[in-house]
Amino acid sequence: MMDEKTAKLCISPDCSILEAIRVLDETHERIVLIAENERLLGVLTDSDVRKWILKSGEMTEKVTAAMTTKPVCVTQKERSRAGGLMERYGIDAIPVLDDQGMLTDLLFRYEASEKRKRRGKPLTAPVVIMAGGKGTRLFPYTQVLPKPLLPIGNTTILEQVIDSFREAGCGTFYISVHYKKNLIKAYFQDLHPDYEVVYVEEEEFLGTAGSLYLVKDRIREPFFVSNCDILLDVDYGKIMRFHKENENKITLITSLKNYTIPYGVVNIDGDGQVENLSEKPELSFLVNTGVYVLDPQVLDLIPREEFMHITDLIQVCLEQGDKIGVYPITEKAWEDMGEFSSMEEMLRARQDEE
Repeated sequence: MMDEKTAKLCISPDCSILEAIRVLDETHERIVLIAENERLLGVLTDSDVRKWILKSGEMTEKVTAAMTTKPVCVTQKERSRAGGLMERYGIDAIPVLDDQGMLTDLLFRYEASEKRKRRGKPLTAPVVIMAGGKGTRLFPYTQVLPKPLLPIGNTTILEQVIDSFREAGCGTFYISVHYKKNLIKAYFQDLHPDYEVVYVEEEEFLGTAGSLYLVKDRIREPFFVSNCDILLDVDYGKIMRFHKENENKITLITSLKNYTIPYGVVNIDGDGQVENLSEKPELSFLVNTGVYVLDPQVLDLIPREEFMHITDLIQVCLEQGDKIGVYPITEKAWEDMGEFSSMEEMLRARQDEE
């Protein structure tokens, strides 16, 4: 008999990939189970979704097109082996089957052993955080405080971002400052953080890539770049491994955004005749989250003390034939704290937690 927790992660093989992604987002887990009459047919993980997106698969396809059909499983008698198997195969969860092959439970890595909660070695990659902008989307608040210091619950926006990287093991943060920079520096001086903060001071606002010129002689390994108002619920270790294994010069972390057209859409042929009607179709796009992994070599492409967007740097790399990769995540794994609505939603979530 399947328990309630496992049942919530089960979907029908007739569900679309987009419906499966919604379950991933709603449950905050990285796996859904495709089952029919409690018999396991396959699993869909966040990694499977990423592979499907990268090969430009349609989100309306049935989940069976993207699922793993032969997942690692254990029987009830083998439950004690689950932690070791998850470690060996680098997976986050293992389904449990009874003697008749029926689904009964789902074991997670974080439940199997606290010692195995974080996979592999902690990250040592430096992180550059862009905190020099005026935060115009949050006026009038940012006319008093710089956006990085706006409070979310008991901490600031900037601390929220730093803490998300610290959980992965990162310990060195280059903070690019310009607007109201003395307030940011004074705040961290009083904070006495147990991680390293290096200020990258812009005399003039240089843009998201232009300010990176100021760290080119300090960083010698692949590093993260993040806007100061972006919070991701991701495994940064996986992202760094993806970047290195694919030999990318730059990797963009992108979010899958889904939009529903609130009308019936009419599709016509070349003669102006109706081909078909689509009632409130859903469209999916990959959106830039504002978080990247860069190889230090690309810093040589940035002109000294000139304004440059990171999108311009990406274009320069593309023109010279460099590999620019994409690491897709789901919509709910991305929070943009630079919008009033998102900031208010985060505040409500923190209050609910308390």
